[in-house]
Amino acid sequence: MSRLCSYRDPFLFTVFCALCTVFLLPAISYAQSAADIQSQIDTNNKQIAALQAEVAAFQKELDMLGTKKNTLQSTISSLSLSQKQLASQIKVTESKIASANLQIKQLSLSIDDKETSIVADQDAISKSLRHIVEREQTPLIVTLISSNSLSEAWQLTDEALQFNRALKRDISDLRVARTELATDRDKVTTAKAKLVALQRDLAIQKKSVEVSKAAQQKLLADTKNQESTYQKLVAEKRAEQAEFEAKLFEYESQLRQALDPSSIPLARAGILAPPLAQLSITQNFGRTVDSVRLYKSGTHGGVDYKARIGTPVKAALSGVVVDTESVRIKNGCQYGKWVLLKHANGLSTIYGHLSFVYVRPGDTVATEQVVGLSGDTGFAEGPHLHFGVYATAGVRIVDASALGSVNCAGIKTVAANPVDYLNPLSYL
Repeated sequence: MSRLCSYRDPFLFTVFCALCTVFLLPAISYAQSAADIQSQIDTNNKQIAALQAEVAAFQKELDMLGTKKNTLQSTISSLSLSQKQLASQIKVTESKIASANLQIKQLSLSIDDKETSIVADQDAISKSLRHIVEREQTPLIVTLISSNSLSEAWQLTDEALQFNRALKRDISDLRVARTELATDRDKVTTAKAKLVALQRDLAIQKKSVEVSKAAQQKLLADTKNQESTYQKLVAEKRAEQAEFEAKLFEYESQLRQALDPSSIPLARAGILAPPLAQLSITQNFGRTVDSVRLYKSGTHGGVDYKARIGTPVKAALSGVVVDTESVRIKNGCQYGKWVLLKHANGLSTIYGHLSFVYVRPGDTVATEQVVGLSGDTGFAEGPHLHFGVYATAGVRIVDASALGSVNCAGIKTVAANPVDYLNPLSYL
């Protein structure tokens, strides 16, 4: 570049030194700004790592509590830890959002820098091209006559050729800058999409904290912090569940019909996505130790996963919300708050014992979209997610009054032909 700026032609000297300024000065300014932003991003990443370690520590304590006896104190302690863990997760998400904002700012600076270079280059090149046209219109004989010597004329001609080559290189650099600009814009678009997703996660986490806190306050109000009252509530819930299950079993027995194998996909892994970020089975599908104790049919119609109150529950496959129960619930009455989805492949999935429902009947949902938050509503001896899979043709939504259940009358529930209950683990 210094060689080009040594041209004896004053115009060429001015143009190329201007181009040097265009390319070098914005880069120096941008580098300083980018370094400051990167430092902030690095600081945020350290905070995120520390917060994630805190979340993991809370999870370890929650896992230890899960092995203890189902007592009032252990339940309250679990809820309190859940609130602390959720609060830490919210801080993690907020830090990630801050980092995403900084990255967007960093990319925007890069884009502004390239746009400035492009505008300046275009102006300089336009002037240069006009000068070239003017020079090319001057006959060679005129150039020779106007020169002090033949050597000076040839030198001017050689400088013009060098200038043309340099100009071609500059045009090539300009094209590269345009490509980089397009790439940076794509990066900004991606970063903004991630930011929107993080903000959505933050809203879900804040709702999780609210739900967890409300559950703890309700438990304390219901029991007045007395272990005997808590155990009485658990016993009442079990008795109500037994009565409800007996009525439901009788109703489902009347629905017997042949299952058409062609109406559902062949069982294989990967058809359905996990409904939770982390899966830990507390009760399997079919005949289990707990199913014999808990259910009139002696079998468990889905899979139970450990999930603290407020854990985001995700759709296992895209589909349509057939129905939900998000308001009318009662202890001991089957799924409590639930969501039933119908999928295009002949399967339906249910998500039970939720603490909060995000979707409404008729909504279309995507795979892994959050449909609710886990809880312990309905018949649940502790917070968990009941995940069930049905052959769609055999599913019925009924009011508990249709089952003859007095205690659960007015509660909407899901029933199915016994052969239409499918093992979720065969499709996950």
